[in-house]
Amino acid sequence: MKKLFKYSCICLSATILLGSCNGSNAEQNNKQDSTASDTVGLDDGYIAMFDPNSLSGWEGDTTYWKMENGVLSGEIRADQEPLKTNTFLIWNGGDVADFSLKTKFKISENGNSGVNYRSDRFTEVPNALRGYQADIDGKNNYTGQNYEERKRTTLAYRGQRTEILNPADGNKGESKGNAWTNMKVIDSVATDEELKTIVKPNDWNDLEIVAEGNKLTHFINGKVIAEVIDNDPENRKEKGLIGVQVHVGPPMKVEYKDMQIKILK
Repeated sequence: MKKLFKYSCICLSATILLGSCNGSNAEQNNKQDSTASDTVGLDDGYIAMFDPNSLSGWEGDTTYWKMENGVLSGEIRADQEPLKTNTFLIWNGGDVADFSLKTKFKISENGNSGVNYRSDRFTEVPNALRGYQADIDGKNNYTGQNYEERKRTTLAYRGQRTEILNPADGNKGESKGNAWTNMKVIDSVATDEELKTIVKPNDWNDLEIVAEGNKLTHFINGKVIAEVIDNDPENRKEKGLIGVQVHVGPPMKVEYKDMQIKILK
């Protein structure tokens, strides 16, 4: 009996020790998992643009913008005064030239938003940008097109690859019918039927913007939606600010998450 008791004690001690080790390992694994989760979704060479629970690194009107649990929301509520001018949340990363930007977005049916890039401040209005925009709307009429805010207006509609002509060649452009007259369609990148199915309504969608030199490409859910070759040296921008927009209009909500950028130049 004494020998059996001694053996039982040894087994009990070993079990306790093993449990203690497993507990330490589990705690360590949890720490590793926690650390790993902080960088989940970052592709090679990209950096995160959002702080998960603050607007750190961005500036704009917090009446309309908030960040919670990694999701940035831009919202016009029914109980607010109507928005008089488009308002932007502007990234403090400075002027960016060539880059790839990836994010996920979700927008309400009445929503109107977009991601601006290579833009400058429109100082006549608070929190306003002027420049290229990957357009986003809840009715899926414009999502993915290239619209130049407060400048040349539409540079490529959805499904188009366009060339913006050089005005020095005798083609002085103007904005007419909310589109630039020096926009030449050189190819189709998506059919009308494809455009109806690429965007998922009331759900998360992937947006990627790639700006390389004078070529500007917009992808939605991995599909090229619009591409511009900007051969207009008088009006094009080679670098500038990045921001997201809440557009004037009825109550709406747009959400962004997992925004990341890779600087190419």
